[in-house]
This record gives sequence, structure tokens and C-alpha cells, in this order.
Amino acid sequence: MDRAVAADWLARYVAAWQSYDRDAIADLFSADVEYRYHPADPPVVGRDAVVDSWFEDPDQAGTFEAEYQPFAVEGDRVAATGWSRYFTAPDHAEVRAVYDNCFALEFDADGRCRSFTEWFRERG
Repeated sequence: MDRAVAADWLARYVAAWQSYDRDAIADLFSADVEYRYHPADPPVVGRDAVVDSWFEDPDQAGTFEAEYQPFAVEGDRVAATGWSRYFTAPDHAEVRAVYDNCFALEFDADGRCRSFTEWFRERG
């Protein structure tokens, strides 16, 4: 894993989120991925379970945008930071909330994420 590959994975993560394309989401993760929406949560385990979890409370198309970049890359581990911005409607006329995000990621030899943990904080 290097910085460019990590940045590409993060861009594909945002694109998969924006499209809610099941195959694009699945392609991000290893078959045995452990995915945590919050650090203390028990993980969602397995690619299919993670894909299904993305559809439990989906964001309305066009009502969010996000940008994440690798902060540090060491071997198969990546720390990434960025932001997510949510709007009240797809026209982006009014911001509903902005979050600062941090991801702790581990990747397999194929470049798929095998461990994902997110921290986020709403800006005041």
C-alpha cells in the first residue's frame, strides 16, 4: 500500500457511497472485512454484510459530499482524514451538518480493505 493507492481507494469509497452501486461497494472490501461505524461498536463482519449495512439507512442521492485523504501509510495500514458535508436537499442550498472524519484502515494483498474503523465529529 502506498499513498497514491490509498488515495485512489478513498476516492472509490466516496464514489461508491454516492452511487450506492452494490458491486462498487463490494469491490472495496475483502470477503472477511470487519467494519466499524464507531470505534466501540462490534464489527459488521463480511463483505455482503457490509454492503447490506450501507443500505439500512441510505443517504438521499445528492444530499452529501465528502473528501478524504491519506494522513499516514505504513505497510498495509492507512490513517485517513477528511470531511463529510450534508445538505437539506440535492440543490445544496442549505448545509445541514459538516463532520470531520478519521478512518483507520487495513488492507489485504489485493488492495481491498479488511478492517475499517471510523471516528467522526460534527463541527460546531
